[in-house]
Amino acid sequence: MSNSKVIKSSTNSVCAVIPFLNEKLTLDIVLNETIKYVDSIYAVNDGSDDGFTRMGEESNIKFVNLDKNYGKGRALNVGFEESISAGFNSIVTLDADLQHDPKYIPALVESLQSFDIVIGNRLKDLKGMPIQRRLSNKLTSFFLTIKTGQNILDSQCGFRAYRAGVLRSVKSRFFGFEAESEILIKAAKNGFRIGFIDI
Repeated sequence: MSNSKVIKSSTNSVCAVIPFLNEKLTLDIVLNETIKYVDSIYAVNDGSDDGFTRMGEESNIKFVNLDKNYGKGRALNVGFEESISAGFNSIVTLDADLQHDPKYIPALVESLQSFDIVIGNRLKDLKGMPIQRRLSNKLTSFFLTIKTGQNILDSQCGFRAYRAGVLRSVKSRFFGFEAESEILIKAAKNGFRIGFIDI
């Protein structure tokens, strides 16, 4: 399934899970920037067919290759399983298309001292977000606020930090993008605290 060495974690270590599909043009940039802020990366290839290759083998970056395109939710689950098995305490997720700036990783992880899940909030600055995405996000966030009983500011942002204990307790059943909302609902039902930082 993967093509590099198993990553060993250390106490209080942080890893990133980066699912990707046909992001050959941006993936290297995201990996190179992300590794500045985490101990290790699990890059989960969700069935890409764009010919991406990473030259050489790096002990702190592990590629996990799925046999076909399953969806972001499945790719995240695979990365979560790998990171939990390796014993990481904090797990950060971000996209491979340059939408998320890795420089915010330290702030996300630091906020795990107060919360169990920390999500990047993009809604303070909406200039780059299409109007239909804004409306969809605000509506979904409103319903998730009701469903979880917690104030959900940006439900659709995949730039997140999780305590490992959350991901041991909460498993998503969905394979697509809805998995990220499902995790929030299940986490809230299990009493986990959800927080946000502006990105």
